[in-house]
Amino acid sequence: MSEVFMAQNIKCGGCASAIEEGLGKLEGVSSVSVEVASGQVTVEGTLERAALAAALAELGYPEV
Repeated sequence: MSEVFMAQNIKCGGCASAIEEGLGKLEGVSSVSVEVASGQVTVEGTLERAALAAALAELGYPEV
């Protein structure tokens, strides 16, 4: 399953790397991609949307 988020505070490649690494460590996540310019985060896996949104916010990039 794929979930797409529009996240706040994504300003650079370092932000994208932090999100990809942080969410990628979660059990049930198979891939994460981040588009810095748009703030779009796409997550592939089996986790519920609410759990992914909470993890994204915990990393400092809350959903818009």
